[in-house]
Amino acid sequence: MKTHNKNIQAIVLAILRITSAYMFFLHGTAKLFGLPHIAKFDGLQLVSVLGLAGILETVGGLLLIIGLFTRPVAFILSGMMAAAYFMFHTSPNILLPLMNGGEAAALFCFIFLYISVAGGGAFALDNRLKR
Repeated sequence: MKTHNKNIQAIVLAILRITSAYMFFLHGTAKLFGLPHIAKFDGLQLVSVLGLAGILETVGGLLLIIGLFTRPVAFILSGMMAAAYFMFHTSPNILLPLMNGGEAAALFCFIFLYISVAGGGAFALDNRLKR
């Protein structure tokens, strides 16, 4: 029974990793390639804070989707989202993400922090590299 629970936990962790990384990846592709198109990123300069964020979101998101270098990538992305929250989402109230538009940044921060500790779960390329 314990092995069965561990298998289910590994699969659910993989689902969390893949789905959150895919959504994060879309933030990056929206910034860098306009796909999906979000008007606020029109004319984004690659050499800027948002340009760097787009690169990290795209490359980091893709690495997390496939589960490669999961722990260090998730840790870096967690820190990036903490910085994003404090740089862009502390007004009008640092403790009310619903009011300051920071829900996604806060959630990505803690999801990636968890993944950096828990690992990639099932279906991660990291698991093949261990063998």
